[in-house]
Amino acid sequence: MTTPLDRGPSGAPGAPGAFAKRVVAWQATHGRNDLPWQNTQDPYRVWLSEIMLQQTQVVTVRGYFARFLERFPDVSALASASLDDVLGLWSGLGYYSRARNLHRCAQHIMERHGGAFPATAELLETLPGIGRSTAAAIASLCFGERVAILDANVKRVVTRVLGFDADLAQGAHVRALWDAATQLLPAGKAAPRAMARYTQGMMDLGATVCLPKKPDCAACPVRVDCVAGAAGDPERYPVRTRTLKRSSQSIWLLWAQCDDGAVWLDKRPTPGVWAGLHCLPLFDSEEALKDAVPRPLRAKLCALPVFTHVLTHKDLFLHTWRVDVADRSTVWGAGRWLGGEEWPRMGLPAPIRKLLQVAVPT
Repeated sequence: MTTPLDRGPSGAPGAPGAFAKRVVAWQATHGRNDLPWQNTQDPYRVWLSEIMLQQTQVVTVRGYFARFLERFPDVSALASASLDDVLGLWSGLGYYSRARNLHRCAQHIMERHGGAFPATAELLETLPGIGRSTAAAIASLCFGERVAILDANVKRVVTRVLGFDADLAQGAHVRALWDAATQLLPAGKAAPRAMARYTQGMMDLGATVCLPKKPDCAACPVRVDCVAGAAGDPERYPVRTRTLKRSSQSIWLLWAQCDDGAVWLDKRPTPGVWAGLHCLPLFDSEEALKDAVPRPLRAKLCALPVFTHVLTHKDLFLHTWRVDVADRSTVWGAGRWLGGEEWPRMGLPAPIRKLLQVAVPT
């Protein structure tokens, strides 16, 4: 394993602060400077964007970010909202535990921190849903703290620059990479003023230049520092031997609809598939679904084409059966009937929302 920062000509990462200066200068002229959550030291906006950007592309987050700010302009508004309101606005963005933690975190900040975000990464990391890298992003971007971020994009930049070939499937190697990333930070008296642009620059490098496949090494401002680039094998990094295997699951959904257009929705338990969201009643088998339908209605059941919903590491095969009823007197479990003016505001799994939007009048 290459030992971080033990090599390179003068001016390479081994010279304190040189690497950071290159990143800062590049970000000012070539980095992304027009995103709606940039050019601010408001920790609420930075925090919201950091949570939304986890596992989600910028182009998707832009619209959600704007709608969230319009509905919940500050942490107080978010904390006082109902979880259903938050999940409803989040619906379609995926990874719904982020939304639940977002809501809990806002309440935590109001209750325990007087409505003000802590100013250090150490304290920020104690809040629900905020991990080490997110805490560092908020602390460096908003408060100038000298702390390193290490999200997926930045891991790629750091491992390539340093030729860090240790297996990141092992926790000890990840900790070593954190130490190496910290050594690359701006140094000296100017460090607090440079931290925001440096942090943003590292994000920008990973997102726009140091790509997973076919990185644009010719445009990279730190190519003189980069071990992987010099060796001609940047795509070798980062090294991670353990990968999650894809799995699949079949789910049966009961779509009950009234003549007035209302549909029956359950609230999913936590933990589990689509925890906390409103959903068509869900079953593990076709037999279980049919057993839940009153006998006089079973002849009205109609099977819809099976469709697949792709998650990060799992394929969900959704088998939907529809039954039409005359009125709202028929009930299933602990759910309720929701009309076309109600269910669009609820937190729904993306495939369920898509299904209903096509077929149910609102």
